[in-house]
Amino acid sequence: MKFIEGMRAVSEGELQVNNITRHQVTRFYREQITKGGYYEQLRRVVEPSIEEFETRGSLDTSGEHANTVVPGLQHKYAQTGLLLVTDRCASYCRYCFRKRMVGRKSDEIASDFAQVAQYIGQHPEMTNVLLSGGDPFVLSTAKLNEILDHLLPIAHLDSIRFGTKMVAYEPRRFDDPALLSLFQRISQAGKTATIVTHFDHIGEISVDAERRIRSLGTQHVQFLNQSVLLAKVNDDPQVLAATFTRCHQIGVRPYYLFQGRPVKGGSHFQVALRRGLEITRGINQRLSGIHKTFKYIMSHDTGKIEILALGDDGRVYMRYHQSKSPEKIGKIFSRAYVENACWLDDLPEK
Repeated sequence: MKFIEGMRAVSEGELQVNNITRHQVTRFYREQITKGGYYEQLRRVVEPSIEEFETRGSLDTSGEHANTVVPGLQHKYAQTGLLLVTDRCASYCRYCFRKRMVGRKSDEIASDFAQVAQYIGQHPEMTNVLLSGGDPFVLSTAKLNEILDHLLPIAHLDSIRFGTKMVAYEPRRFDDPALLSLFQRISQAGKTATIVTHFDHIGEISVDAERRIRSLGTQHVQFLNQSVLLAKVNDDPQVLAATFTRCHQIGVRPYYLFQGRPVKGGSHFQVALRRGLEITRGINQRLSGIHKTFKYIMSHDTGKIEILALGDDGRVYMRYHQSKSPEKIGKIFSRAYVENACWLDDLPEK
């Protein structure tokens, strides 16, 4: 098998034991990163590395199993339902935090959408649903419409979100004219359609992606972007500032820069918290006020934690941006910093 470091003989059993994600990348993305001048960085997003055999971690870093309420539906935060609609993607990211299921047949995927809708209907506090997976846009538009058949009649849902990296991996997917009708259905039902793109690097924002985003924007589709801070890929304030600026230029609002998760086979992508804070400060120094829309977030099993600062007192200051426990939301807390710590659990509680 070909790895970034060279060829290596591996057995199928070795790949399975180490949860090595299958190697699959679209021709479009390969050509984009080859021609764009960032190949050495962006190849790490999709090409296997020997380091995947050597990095420890968890396969469920955010407590997804504990928050699954019906098969395929998670309800961790009161207002949001997370719906896993597929276990497939167009290409497979090497740092994926769902590598336990993505790219393989999984029983974590929703199959009974009537059951899903029944649960949502009984929980009026849930105002939005995020379709995720895998990537929902690997599904046919007909299948997506079938899912919407169950969601759109629920009166207290005001937003339908789609989490996708397809805009980077295969933007031509959005040429499907039936998708326009799908987004119109959402709008006509009185709900907002939002596509959450996943651009980790300015080198992923192609001319083709821009064209599709601008076109869908005329159909009242909102765009947000989430990025992951990745060692040797985008751990550079100049690169991320350029990425976020470019997102704003094409109508996509950056809203999360995620701290890399300690996922098994992917924790070598993590950046130390000290360095992460230096990078976010460097990003903000390069952005105008209207472009400073992102939050530096750690998606921990206790909630989404905004990483604020490393104080002169040697403590990391953080705030709960979202939490399963409502009393934690907005709460600022701190922990003593440990050099090279990358995750909340690396920091002592006192």
